[in-house]
Amino acid sequence: MNFISILLILLVLLMLFTLMVVISSRLLFAAISLAATSILVTILMFMLDSPLAAVFELSICAGLITVVIMTTINFVKPLTQKDLLKTRKRRFKKYVGLPIVLAIIGLLASITIKPIALKLPKIIQETNVLNVLWDFRQTDLLGQSILLLIGVFGILVLFREGQNK
Repeated sequence: MNFISILLILLVLLMLFTLMVVISSRLLFAAISLAATSILVTILMFMLDSPLAAVFELSICAGLITVVIMTTINFVKPLTQKDLLKTRKRRFKKYVGLPIVLAIIGLLASITIKPIALKLPKIIQETNVLNVLWDFRQTDLLGQSILLLIGVFGILVLFREGQNK
């Protein structure tokens, strides 16, 4: 398989998982689909030579956000079977045409949009990850560390409040 074929397969999977997030009537299934979407975006970023962005996507979106959502789901009262069926029918009716519309838009876009030749600036090739993180990406590293700490403290607060109730 060539690069374009793998890219197209990943994009189709990305679209399917994104649709499952929107259409799903179960919060846990939607959260897992959202994590899968983030993982696919991470793979795409790695394939497009953006390893630092991919690492941030994987750790924050697929990791931290998924944990926060799953923790929140743990504290939410589950739907009854009757309410679940009603919600599922309502969502199916609301989004039944969405995959078809997205497929048509994708086909029209692939036919009408011409590829753009991007000229990227020359990149200094640094092979040592430590040098890249500590010398070139200090602000990103600090931001991600702060986000991870906020997420950990938020989860600890949620668990503490849940135990008190």
